[in-house]
Amino acid sequence: QVHLVESGGTSVQAGGSLRLSCKYSGYTYESNCIGWFRQRPGKEREMVAVLYTRGGSPDYAAPVKGRFAISQDYAKTTVDLQMNNLRPEDTAMYYCAAEVRYGTSCRVDYEYHYWGQGTQVTVSL
Repeated sequence: QVHLVESGGTSVQAGGSLRLSCKYSGYTYESNCIGWFRQRPGKEREMVAVLYTRGGSPDYAAPVKGRFAISQDYAKTTVDLQMNNLRPEDTAMYYCAAEVRYGTSCRVDYEYHYWGQGTQVTVSL
């Protein structure tokens, strides 16, 4: 069983930075993926950034590449999302998700077994 708790969401002005944190427990090598998704108003949930337990580079959605960075702190058991140069279109509920069955895509939300409760990010002009 994987337990995820997000924090760090708040309101910020465009161009600003924010760091989200996902505190996890129960996450293991066999979980395969852990990452961040978001759901913007009126939109479907989408991948933001994911990490792979079996190695390799993180995977980022095109709209956030170069602005966002995902990282894992094994000592603190957190997965953070550093968000820079925020735009109004980044306004969304951000969710931490973990564990997919081996061999399935880590980019697809419905493949994930565990989700946090979400943290709201609002970016204003």
